[in-house]
Amino acid sequence: MPWYAWLILLVALGSIVGGLMMLRDTAKKLPLTDEQLRKVHERNAEADAKDAQNH
Repeated sequence: MPWYAWLILLVALGSIVGGLMMLRDTAKKLPLTDEQLRKVHERNAEADAKDAQNH
């Protein structure tokens, strides 16, 4: 492969990795109350039980 193809490939990979790292850095954890967290866990458990029933 010519040198400019390697350069394009390197720039593309760098853009992907840089974008993913920026996304990770800007992600914020949602401050949930204990009750909201409990409801989320209950819904997840119900969904898992439904999935297990269907399969």
